Parts: sequence; structure tokens; C-alpha cells
Amino acid sequence: MKDEKAILYVQTSDDPARQYSPLVLAQAAKAMDLNPTVYYLGKGLIILRPGHAEDIKMGTFPTVREMIDKTLEMDIPILACEASKQMLGWESVELIEGVQIVGAATLNDLALDAGATMWF
Repeated sequence: MKDEKAILYVQTSDDPARQYSPLVLAQAAKAMDLNPTVYYLGKGLIILRPGHAEDIKMGTFPTVREMIDKTLEMDIPILACEASKQMLGWESVELIEGVQIVGAATLNDLALDAGATMWF
């Protein structure tokens, strides 16, 4: 069932300059009483490995790790694609605590149910 208050933010990149937008927008959506979800796909998963997000800081923003932690603290789901994990050759991998690994079909379900979807 379509949830017009749901916004899906899909992160496909490990480019440091592209990391802030989905997290900032998801936090803003939550503050607006919307239902955001952040989904990491493809090379975006690299950022979710401990030690990577801590090293990314741009401008006056906190580190990407601090942004991820705040997003999770706001009860915004951060999901990682199982198929992308396999594509990267990771049989087992440690991700930032609180990130959930989900099947590829989950992205399709979320996109079909969301009122809006944004890709980064």
C-alpha cells in the first residue's frame, strides 16, 4: 500500500561528496513528520564499513559517520543490499552497527510503496 509520507533515499556511490545529501534529507524528512528510509546499493556499501565514514568530513558538516549515527538515533532505517554485498565479493562483512542487510527485492518493495524516491 502506497505511503505518501514515505521517502526512499538510495545511495549508490562511495564518492565522499555524495554522502551527505541522503542523510541530511532523511533527517529533515523525519523532522517534517515523514517516513524516510536510506538504502545503500552497489559501491555505496563501502561507506558502511567501520573506518570509512569516520574519515569523511566536508565543510562545516560533522563526519559522515556522525551523520549516519544521528540518522540511526532518529529511528530512520538504514538498509544495505545483500546482492551488492555479494557483488563486492564480501562473503562476510562487518557494517556499522544498526545497519540492516536486506534482500534486493526489498528495494523494489520500498520504491513501490514510497510517495517519493531519490537516488544519489
